[in-house]
Amino acid sequence: MLNEPKQVNGVVYHVSILKDVLIIGIYGGFLWCAVGFVAAFFHFMDVSPKFIFTSWSDAAWIHTWLGAVMTLIIYSIVSIVFAYLYYALFRKVNHLSVGIVYGALLWLLFILILHPIFPDLPSFSKMTADTGITSICLFILYGVFVGYSISYEYGELQRALNRDKSEDGTN
Repeated sequence: MLNEPKQVNGVVYHVSILKDVLIIGIYGGFLWCAVGFVAAFFHFMDVSPKFIFTSWSDAAWIHTWLGAVMTLIIYSIVSIVFAYLYYALFRKVNHLSVGIVYGALLWLLFILILHPIFPDLPSFSKMTADTGITSICLFILYGVFVGYSISYEYGELQRALNRDKSEDGTN
């Protein structure tokens, strides 16, 4: 049903919400990782998004433009997983608060649970106030971006399908 062509207002659309979630995940990861780089550059955070690489290696390429590009790619890929998780759990809820809570939960996941995997990521107790506030704000903005985008796309798809059903006279 997700990939069947649908006709809405005389235009045939290929309904693919899963493709939209993939694209939202890629853009969300890329965008908010890039904002994280800017925040680290201006010293709003003590840790760069490159911590995913620097935790395991201190290779020279990590500190060059290639390290930044690879970090953006990794965050985009990981973000796809989080976007599909949001879709599976909360796609029908179109409230900003759900995205805020989702972003805060992702922050807690990284800070409390994944900290042992990434030793370059400071623990909550060793985190400066600037780093803590900036990082949780970035995660919340990511959650709002992904959450609202997915919920909006899902809502638009449902409205289009309902319009199409009402025009056909079927219920």
